[in-house]
Amino acid sequence: MGLVLTVTAGLIIWIVLWALGAKGFDSFMLATLVIVVGASLKIIAGYLPGRRDQ
Repeated sequence: MGLVLTVTAGLIIWIVLWALGAKGFDSFMLATLVIVVGASLKIIAGYLPGRRDQ
């Protein structure tokens, strides 16, 4: 569920920045960064001690 919220937040950031006048590609790259960081944290969380989500 957290990954879905991260993707949604990334897309909202993209749309808002684009609407405020930032270049579309720059906004997209920032949104992609947010999504990649969120996905990386989700993957890394499975390897932390005390986690048994498999």
